[in-house]
Amino acid sequence: MTSGTSSRPSRPSSVSSTASDRSDPSLREAADVARELGVDPALGLDDAEAARRLAADGPNELRSKPPVPLWRKVLEPFRDPLVALLLVAVGISVTVWWVEGADGVPVDALVIAAIVVLNAVLGLVQESKAANAVAALRSMTEASSTVLRDGRRVTVRSAELVRGDVLVLTEGDAVGADARLLSATALRVQEASLTGESEAVLKDAAVLPAAAPLGDRFDMVYKGTAVAQGVGRAVVVATGMGTQMGAIAQLLDVTEEEITPLQREIARVSKVLGLTVIGIAVVVMVLAAVVNDVRTAEDLVTVLLLGVSLAVAAVPEGLPAILSVVLAVGVRTMARRNAVVKKLHSAETLGSASVIASDKTGTLTKNEMTIQRVVTASGEVALTGVGYRPDGEVHTGPDGDGGPLADEPLLREVTMVLGGGSLANDAQLVEAEGEWTVQGDPTEAAFLVAAHKLAGTVDRVAEFERRGEVPFTSERKLMSALVDPPGDGAWALVTKGAPDVLLGRCTSVQVGDETVPLDDERRGAALDAVERLSDQAYRTLGVAYRRVAEGLGHEGLEEHESDLVYLGVVGIIDPPRPEVTAAVAEAHRAGIRVMMITGDHPVTATRIATDLGIVEAGARAVTGTELDGLDAAGLRETTRTVSVYARVAPQNKLQIVDALQADGHVVAMTGDGVNDAPALKTADIGVAMGITGTEVTKESAKMILGDDNFATIVAAVRQGRVIFDNIKKFLRYLLSSNMGEVFTVLLGVLLAGVIGLEGAAGGEAVVVPLLATQILWINLVTDSGPALAMGVDPETDDVMARPPRGAHERIIDARMWTGVLSIGLVMGVATLLTIDIFLPGGMIEGTDSLDVARTAGFTTLVLAQLFNVLNSRSETTSAFHRMFAGRWLWGAIGLGVVLQVAVVQVPFLQVAFGTASLDLAHWGVAVAMASSVLWFDELRKLLWRARHPGEVA
Repeated sequence: MTSGTSSRPSRPSSVSSTASDRSDPSLREAADVARELGVDPALGLDDAEAARRLAADGPNELRSKPPVPLWRKVLEPFRDPLVALLLVAVGISVTVWWVEGADGVPVDALVIAAIVVLNAVLGLVQESKAANAVAALRSMTEASSTVLRDGRRVTVRSAELVRGDVLVLTEGDAVGADARLLSATALRVQEASLTGESEAVLKDAAVLPAAAPLGDRFDMVYKGTAVAQGVGRAVVVATGMGTQMGAIAQLLDVTEEEITPLQREIARVSKVLGLTVIGIAVVVMVLAAVVNDVRTAEDLVTVLLLGVSLAVAAVPEGLPAILSVVLAVGVRTMARRNAVVKKLHSAETLGSASVIASDKTGTLTKNEMTIQRVVTASGEVALTGVGYRPDGEVHTGPDGDGGPLADEPLLREVTMVLGGGSLANDAQLVEAEGEWTVQGDPTEAAFLVAAHKLAGTVDRVAEFERRGEVPFTSERKLMSALVDPPGDGAWALVTKGAPDVLLGRCTSVQVGDETVPLDDERRGAALDAVERLSDQAYRTLGVAYRRVAEGLGHEGLEEHESDLVYLGVVGIIDPPRPEVTAAVAEAHRAGIRVMMITGDHPVTATRIATDLGIVEAGARAVTGTELDGLDAAGLRETTRTVSVYARVAPQNKLQIVDALQADGHVVAMTGDGVNDAPALKTADIGVAMGITGTEVTKESAKMILGDDNFATIVAAVRQGRVIFDNIKKFLRYLLSSNMGEVFTVLLGVLLAGVIGLEGAAGGEAVVVPLLATQILWINLVTDSGPALAMGVDPETDDVMARPPRGAHERIIDARMWTGVLSIGLVMGVATLLTIDIFLPGGMIEGTDSLDVARTAGFTTLVLAQLFNVLNSRSETTSAFHRMFAGRWLWGAIGLGVVLQVAVVQVPFLQVAFGTASLDLAHWGVAVAMASSVLWFDELRKLLWRARHPGEVA
């Protein structure tokens, strides 16, 4: 079994007992802990006592959040401020319908109500799909544990474990509860999910000398971890929410979940729109009353209805539904790329992320220990390939720049190192359906993988027959295997372990095919190589051997671990995922800062971060202990300059996320272990690993990666930015189009006498340029198709070439409002000029009836909005740039034209919407006047680009 180089706390001969000791089982003798729990370690509990304790304490499960009732899910969308605004519009429409005599049905109210319901259904269906996808990622197998019951080994559901149960731990077992070790033989436990430590931790039943951090409690095992190697027994001291995993789950209960930046901004937009709508209604009603000299109650009611109808028209009724559709399409796109988003509004948040704070093990790295260096007496080689897939080559030189390994004696020495490490080994390398996995200690498996990369090594190892072994112990820091080589002759004892300890037992060194004395110079060179690899964050293991007599027995085998021949040392590391380097570079190009937050050693963390391009060479890592000593100001200053954090506890991750958010950052936090869950919940968007992530982590996250690939996060960031761009596009379009309607009615009322409307009124006290049904047609029919098409418009510019938007940056900023109002004004003027052209008695003498002139104006406004579709794709880029990139957009424009021709020319639609047939001359004027919107905006964009050369909006 494997040895390590990590230091262990010294153990005094006696341990004083204090009140703190009595409450911490890691500071008490195992026998005392078992006695207090009322269990005989040799027999375990009996079935009756186990059942009694299970009934008293409850199942060994974490408390899960109760499912949200369906009625609450249904009502949740109605809390949206914009939806509330629409509900107010429904109420106003119904009131107006009732005041007018409740004739027919309130069409406006019914249509708006239908849109609100559709929006709720869309959100409910999409989030239900996301929940199903999350459930599909969960393991379908139920965890079980082996325990002693009445002296017999039995397998029980882990949920049925109770305090006092004696766990029987073997390689590959999942630890079902927190337990104090009773015995341990070469026991190594993988605790990455709890502590973030990538290396399996060597366990020892001896009591600790003093209180230690979670990752250094060597006499304890914890729920949610896994046995990587060896055997042991432990008495359960905590179950369910009383475990360390349960403590983190409790921390989640008091962790506030942030609303997304998009939700904050939409709420603000809704408030602004609400105030704007009220202001428009009041202004229009006052002006209409003054201009038209309203005197009678009937005229006053007409003015009130005008103001109300215009206010309802100013609300973009389709916005909530279109927003939900756009987010749903984005969520589906992300899902196809293995990113499952649980909440619709979270889909856009990644696009505004300015920091990605990532766990290291399994997220940035493969969590597959890999030998990358071998140093022997004749030189050094580098091995290519990463992870457990046995693909790669062996090249000479520290950086592998000396070409393939081919020359003796180095080839001979490296073959013996990798072969010897594979012989003194209990791991297995397994292939299933093209995927390579290991059984046993990952560090030992690294030798098996490396042996495949050097031709002939695996075949040579297969010729040896294993005759015995000396298991690894923490005192010796060595493991040896007795092997019988092919043919007749002496056997061999192959030993591997901590290089400094191993060198102390060596008297010779292998040089090619010969052994030479290990003098001080060669010993010093070997130790220097070990130190150099350690400085580069490699975990080091030495390999040695000696000849022994054929037929040597198992007894006293340990005595032969002397007079060894030193073969060399290997450098092992959990390597970065190959695709992550490019993903980090892409994130940096997009102005996103990538941070590493890990429970691993600072040297290892810095090395990996440097290899990935997260930090420059020489950057420092800050530890959790250092963070604990900082005040709020010091913490914020540290998070501004440091991007690598090591040996951190769960509360440290929360501190970092809180400090970044206080500094105005939008934080995406990634992770897979239970220790990541509180920070994932607090972050603007928590990203959990779907394969290696724990259920607690997935529950806390807003997004789950189905492939555990960091590069998928960057792809999701791009999609999030595309979503945000498209939201801005359709907001720009809807608001400017609605402003066109507002200006048309407002200016039409004010200038009725100037453009001939007053003379064509036929005795009506108040005449309007557009009918209420025509405004409804524009809002609900003409606008909806282009707005939806803009929501799925492809990426027009390189969205990763600009920095992330600020946490407080407005979706609708001053520049957009200026564009919205100016375009709306141009639409209104063009519409009213068209009416004036065809009406008699205005600035331009016409000969048509009010119905024809109003229909021409109505058509001009609709066509102007279709021209505005092209404008709205960008605030600064010409509409002619990649003009035909979006086929859905052109389909929506074409559909809009067809529908407008129908509403003007089809008789039954003429009756419903108060239109009249137009001839080609009318249509020509309408198209020409409508196109003024396009030319005006092109001029505005041209002037902006001239004033801001080279700037990207």
